[in-house]
Amino acid sequence: MKKYIIYILILISGLVLGYLFFGTGDVKDGKEETEVADEHDHEGETTQMWTCSMHPQIMQPEPGDCPICGMELIPADANADGLSVDEFKMTNNAMALANIQTITVGDAGAAENTLSLSGKIQVNEEANAVQVAYFAGRIERLNVSFTGENVNRGQLLATIYSPQLVAAQQELLTAAKMKESQPALYNAVRNKLKLWKLSDAQINSIEEAGQVKENFPVFATVSGTVTEKMVQEGDYVEQGQPMFKLANLNSVWAVFDAYENQISGLEEGQKIIVTTNAYPDKELEAIISFIDPVLNTASRTLRLRAVLDNENENLKPGMFVKAKLERNAGQEQESTLSIPKTAVMWTGERSLVYVKTSRDKPVFEMREIELGATLADTYEVLSGLEGGEEIVANGTFTVDAAAQLQGKKSMMNQGKKKEDSAEMQMNLPDSFQKDFTGVLSAYLDLKDAFVNTNVEETKTAASKMLQQTEILKISNLGTMETQHLKKIRSMLEAISVNDNIENQRDHFIVLSENIIAFASNMETFEKPVYIQHCPMVNNNKGADWLSLSEEIRNPYFGEVMMNCGDTQRKL
Repeated sequence: MKKYIIYILILISGLVLGYLFFGTGDVKDGKEETEVADEHDHEGETTQMWTCSMHPQIMQPEPGDCPICGMELIPADANADGLSVDEFKMTNNAMALANIQTITVGDAGAAENTLSLSGKIQVNEEANAVQVAYFAGRIERLNVSFTGENVNRGQLLATIYSPQLVAAQQELLTAAKMKESQPALYNAVRNKLKLWKLSDAQINSIEEAGQVKENFPVFATVSGTVTEKMVQEGDYVEQGQPMFKLANLNSVWAVFDAYENQISGLEEGQKIIVTTNAYPDKELEAIISFIDPVLNTASRTLRLRAVLDNENENLKPGMFVKAKLERNAGQEQESTLSIPKTAVMWTGERSLVYVKTSRDKPVFEMREIELGATLADTYEVLSGLEGGEEIVANGTFTVDAAAQLQGKKSMMNQGKKKEDSAEMQMNLPDSFQKDFTGVLSAYLDLKDAFVNTNVEETKTAASKMLQQTEILKISNLGTMETQHLKKIRSMLEAISVNDNIENQRDHFIVLSENIIAFASNMETFEKPVYIQHCPMVNNNKGADWLSLSEEIRNPYFGEVMMNCGDTQRKL
């Protein structure tokens, strides 16, 4: 019995000693393992946000569909490291869907002694001809029915009934009977018919037949391509009246425009290399054959031309061409940058472009530039851009809307200091102002729907307002006014298909800014209109709206903060 007691005591002692030596460490190690696991768990936690590729203002903490367009949301960038305060980023998907295209300004790699010019292919006026009617009459049949048709010399162009020729033929038949007794009279009648471009064979055939021809053919006197058809079948024409304009396209003119600061390096006989957009890999050598002696005072440009061989007729009048020529040795030339008109947004006081600041990523920044002369579809850039920079050339309006919604510099928003849309000067015709009252009335209905925080009401009101904007006549509007109207339509389209009231209100901010710009330039209203402002909207950046009442009824917060804001101005 004692033996078993001793064994039990030894076992208990071993357990106690084991606990003292290993038990505390196990607990400690377990605690440390738990803490380490917790640390790893916390380190793995990231606040992943999801956005829409077409509507970057949408930010949600979980995946799903865009409340505006219904597209599947994509992971948003975790941060915007590396971007300046004025830069913003778009997704590649948004770039593709909006057809946003960029171009590089100038030719940064071009040699310093090379001058580049832009121009068009034109008809060689020296090879032009006009086919006229050599006798008066009525066109019975027209054998050339469309412009662009090729005509060969001697080809039948038309058949004309001419009372004068009928009478002259009678004289010929009478004189032919007396040609032996009165040869002078006979010769005089024949010469009279020759003056009307009748050939000896035609005259002889009339004599031999002994009958008067009622209809006479008109033959082409030159070969060429019909560039203008000036008569129709059944028309009456006078003697000498033009019927067709013909151009020989075996040679054409390449006509270029040079800016005033470039003409000192140009002279007749200078060699140029011409390329076309249609055949960019084919270079044509030519010589400057003419330089206009008079400067165009409106565009501050001078025209020059070169004659190009076009036997294959690959060069079509109207084609865009470029020319490169070597500057005179030792002559300093001031470089000139030009950009497409589609790249420029004009506010009335500022000319703006969007510069792609990253070569590999769709990162943009608004830039104010100074424009010079207008040349065809381009503007001369005096300052604000440098050769080699990349700018948005197509889809500029979409990029500007994205910048405005993200609170970056835009046409209406200059970043830290917001441009007062109520002070923007617009030139609105009386007829436009009259029609715009319908748009303004629809806007006020939309505002009331936002006050009521009713999604379906806002969608319906936005659709009705969009219909009102589509009947506006914009032919007499300037570029700036047209751009603001396009932005209004874009915001209305977004609101009308959006099922999220807060995202609708984001678009209503931009919509109101542009509506206020128009309303502030209208001369009269049927009722007083008030510009009202809430400083807490848009993350405390503030936003405006229009109302018919001085009482504040906030469309951005609705019942949550109905009376937040104040009246800024009465129109």
